[in-house]
Amino acid sequence: MPEEHAAKEIIQKHPNGSSLEEINNTVEVPKNNKFFKNLLAYSGPGALVAVGYMDPGNWITSIVGGAQYAYTLLSVILLSNLIAMLLQSMCARLGIVTGMDLAQATRLHTGKKLGFVLWIITELAIMATDIAEVIGGAVALQLLFNIPLLAGVLITALDVFLLLLLTKLGFRKIEVFVSCLIFIIFAVFFYEVLLAQPGIGDILRGFMPTTKIVTDKSMLFVALGIVGATVMPHNLYLHSSIVQARKLDRTDDQAVSKAIRFTTWDSNIQLTVAFVINCLLLILGASLFYGTKSDLGKFVDLFNALQNPDIVGKIASPVLSILFAIALLASGQNSTITGTLSGQIVMEGFIHLKIPSWLRRVITRVIALVPVVICVIVYGGNENAVEQLLLYTQVFLSIALPVSIIPLTIYTSDKKLMGKYANPLWIKVTAWVVTVILTLLNFFLIYSTLTGASL
Repeated sequence: MPEEHAAKEIIQKHPNGSSLEEINNTVEVPKNNKFFKNLLAYSGPGALVAVGYMDPGNWITSIVGGAQYAYTLLSVILLSNLIAMLLQSMCARLGIVTGMDLAQATRLHTGKKLGFVLWIITELAIMATDIAEVIGGAVALQLLFNIPLLAGVLITALDVFLLLLLTKLGFRKIEVFVSCLIFIIFAVFFYEVLLAQPGIGDILRGFMPTTKIVTDKSMLFVALGIVGATVMPHNLYLHSSIVQARKLDRTDDQAVSKAIRFTTWDSNIQLTVAFVINCLLLILGASLFYGTKSDLGKFVDLFNALQNPDIVGKIASPVLSILFAIALLASGQNSTITGTLSGQIVMEGFIHLKIPSWLRRVITRVIALVPVVICVIVYGGNENAVEQLLLYTQVFLSIALPVSIIPLTIYTSDKKLMGKYANPLWIKVTAWVVTVILTLLNFFLIYSTLTGASL
């Protein structure tokens, strides 16, 4: 077909080479069609992507949503996760079929000047995401070991060297390490929810959408926050790149179809795990704090509440608080690894800047550390002031989201670029509806954040 020929020509003419060259095309995959062997071989990228859907920046929203409105907003988490599955599968398809990540594809279709502007916007979004992870890790270190915030922030920079070590050992080591940290997060919150003994019937009813979410203005505002925080721009660039770690002959249609199939399986399985963890967070907030009128706006509030019998009753224990802090630390470490990789991807893809991989990662990390360090110094280590910085990082994320999802929808629907792997009509229509809704939602969140307005 002519359109397939055109797609292959674009791949061959791409001027910037492979995405993440040090890991690209390094992971062997089976030649047979045994389902579970193939699923295991293609599993891994989904875990790195799923991290962005359960990072420290999402925790407060989910737990506070449960504390204020019980289980009602579980249906919103379900809807958000379905949107995430759609967009991430599109990213994986783009990377597998074209051999380009989203940043490379965008630069190829926009040119040097616009590409530079888009890089700045995306870099700010990654910095904003990384700030949340730095704060989460630093607060966790303070809660666990009473380490001053400034020292904790600087300690979090060491995960760059951990990432460098894991990269030298092979990309599969990064995937396994991240998967282990995800398991720790899941185990902690599953255990705490079991202790809370929530009502199963109430949980199941929470997954049924209700008009109350729309008619109750304050509930709608929290629901919009959950949906708006679902899709992180850096995840779209990350996924379209790391799926290319698997060895693939793009001239073999059967191999391409197989890669798309199992990569989608991997993504959906891992996003289901993220969905369960986010549900556990909301269930924990509902079962322990609903009706207590507790102030749960900060990580330290949650840490203290879990060991306060006046709030959570007889299950209150310092152990619960320590487990919460461990999960927070694991989440922060996970997210900083993926954020650093994303910084490398967009720098290479948008502006074709080729510098040593260790230097790229150090630069990305330092950019995120600077505003947090300044905030800690100015406010004297006040964790409430530092966590307030999380609120303003959402502005950059909201600005960058349309820059990411609009090109993604355009490119994956383009038959000249994607050939027979272009989005079918139903996915194209659904993707555009999701794109418009998320764009409008995020512009509203920008307005509300800057003005303090509510619905």
